[in-house]
Amino acid sequence: MRATRLTGSVAGLVALVLTAAGCGLSGGSDGGDATAGGCKVDKGNVGPGKLSGEIDGDITFQTTNLKKDFGGFFNGVIKAFEKAHPGTKVKWIDDPGDATFSQRTVADAQACTLPDVINVDSPTATALTKAGYLLNLGVKDPDAAKPFVPAFWKSSAMKDSSGTSVHSVLPWYTGGVVLTYNTDLLKKAGIDPAKPPTTIFGLFADYEKIAKAADGEYYATMANPVWRIPADWDQMNIKTLSADGKSAVFADDPRTVQWVEWMAKLYKEGAMPKDSLSSSNDPSTLYSQGKVAYGSTNPSFVRFVKQNSPSIYTKTGVGQQPFDALGHTTGAPQYIATAATSKNAPTALAFAKFLTNTENQTAWCKDPSVVIFPTTTASLDDPFFQKVSGNDPFSEARKLVAEQLKTATAYQTNISTAVQNAIVGQVQLAMQGKKSAEQAVKDAQEKANQLLKQAG
Repeated sequence: MRATRLTGSVAGLVALVLTAAGCGLSGGSDGGDATAGGCKVDKGNVGPGKLSGEIDGDITFQTTNLKKDFGGFFNGVIKAFEKAHPGTKVKWIDDPGDATFSQRTVADAQACTLPDVINVDSPTATALTKAGYLLNLGVKDPDAAKPFVPAFWKSSAMKDSSGTSVHSVLPWYTGGVVLTYNTDLLKKAGIDPAKPPTTIFGLFADYEKIAKAADGEYYATMANPVWRIPADWDQMNIKTLSADGKSAVFADDPRTVQWVEWMAKLYKEGAMPKDSLSSSNDPSTLYSQGKVAYGSTNPSFVRFVKQNSPSIYTKTGVGQQPFDALGHTTGAPQYIATAATSKNAPTALAFAKFLTNTENQTAWCKDPSVVIFPTTTASLDDPFFQKVSGNDPFSEARKLVAEQLKTATAYQTNISTAVQNAIVGQVQLAMQGKKSAEQAVKDAQEKANQLLKQAG
């Protein structure tokens, strides 16, 4: 169960639709206007060659629901940037980050009013990159990769309109992934909390033990597969999409049917609350009441339990997320992008790099009011992450994630929420016994391909 931004919302349960018209870039090499996604832009923002120009003038910077809790930190960052670059002025705006965020951001891009520097999640970044609304950093600033964990940077590439992978975003903060569990409930089921499973199917086998031991008094986890697709498949190294991202291929791997069979079996046997199959509720409430054995995989969940249910916190254990065939975890970070439509791109790019540099990432991640982790190599080497004292659940979670992130990738698979929902709907039918796992996977792939074809 991945948290993708600090709002805790299920990010982007909306379909991102970009019309084919107006997509892509034009450098104006024939003497015409340069364009980005249908918007007229400065020629230096697109086409070949590094971005150049004075760092001066005004830009707009948009975050996602951060001003209320972190105004002091970000105002300080902005002030420091303006001091380092006299003549610059950063206007900070804060989007509420609700369920319509992606749709509104795409609409802003199509209207050529995208903020100069913007905090985006993966689905939004994918859509904006495909349409050419973001600076291609691989061309405009080839050195941009240097501060970041190499695996994180490499896996943060997005597909442009031709299907080519390009770097259009800077990795920012990430929540990390861990197993959290009620040790008492695991012991009742004969599971050793000190030996977490190393595969997804091993975890499912533990869920089954809990279902048998609980006999309806409590549960192993929540049922809605939206929390697990494509994260579980990624962890198992099941390819969800083809290499060019234009077709679904998950049905070609027999383990996908096995995964759906497991989910249907666990749901039928009572490992999951029946009313959670389509619910967007995460396990926070039921876990805090001792009614679910496994909690959220977000490390900040441990803090939530500590603050809201001290008696359950004392029973909470933290373990490694099963690495399975992938061999490492995925970090699911938030990103910072620079708009290709910016009228002051040199200043916008300079601020984006300043915001995500080692000093500022480390400082924010040390804020006691937040539980996030940085994406720069030097930040992760800071003693704050590498020399965590204590063996309480929260300290254990911080140590595990800091170690994971040295080899973690950002995402294995980027799929639109429309495609994700189409797949999830078919798996839900299989879990209800309305179709076989094999048929559900086949139908899910067909529906995913229809949507991918429509998207172009």
